[in-house]
Amino acid sequence: MIVASDLMGTLTTGSPFLGLVDWIKHNQSKVQANFYMAKIMPSYLLAKNGLIDWQAWGQKLMVDSLAYIKDANPGKLAHASEWVVEHNFWKKRREDVVERLVKHREDGAKVYIASSVVEPFIEPFAKRIGAQVIGTPTEIVNGRVKLVGELMANEKKIEQVLSRLGVDRVDVAYGDTILDVPLLEHADHPVAVYPDAKLKVYALNKGWEIIGDTPKIG
Repeated sequence: MIVASDLMGTLTTGSPFLGLVDWIKHNQSKVQANFYMAKIMPSYLLAKNGLIDWQAWGQKLMVDSLAYIKDANPGKLAHASEWVVEHNFWKKRREDVVERLVKHREDGAKVYIASSVVEPFIEPFAKRIGAQVIGTPTEIVNGRVKLVGELMANEKKIEQVLSRLGVDRVDVAYGDTILDVPLLEHADHPVAVYPDAKLKVYALNKGWEIIGDTPKIG
C-alpha cells in the first residue's frame, strides 16, 4: 500500500519562510530577520487580499529565503531545517491528519510526503512520522543553497511521485488545494484535507472524503 500526502496546508499550517526567518533571528542576526519580515509586508497584504496568488507567493518566498542562510554548508542547512520543523511545522501540525499517516505506516503502508517544499525542510518532519520524502531537491554551491531543477509543484508533483515509485497510481492521497487535484486523481482513495474553496467543491462533486473545514487565507 502506497500513501502520498502533500505537506503545506495538509500536514501543517506552518510556513517555511517564517520558520527560516526565526532561525535567522536566533542564529545569524535579529536585524536581518526584522528586515526580511518588513520587506515582505507589501506583498503579504496583496496575497492576503487575493490580488496575487497566495500559493505562488508562498513558494517564491521559500525559494528566495534560501539565500538568507549565509555561508551555507550541509551542517548549517541541516540545523536550519530541523529548526524550521521543530519551531514551526511541527508546532503547527494538523494532528488528525498526521495521526492518519502514522496509522497507515503502522499498518504496513509506505508513506511519502510529496511537496513542492525543498527536501531539507521536509526531512525532519518526515522522520518524525516515519515517512519518506519526495520534494524539491537542493544543492549547496559556493555557500548558497539553490534548487536543483524546478519546484516540484502541480502536475510535476504527481509525475515525480509516479516515476520515483514506478507505479501508475497510489492507494491513498491527501491534499488541501485545487492544485493537488492531479495527485488526488491518481489515488484510489483521495482525501481533501481542510480544502480550499475550489477543492471543496471539486471533492464534493467527486464524492471524495473531506477532513476539516475550509481555512481562511492569512
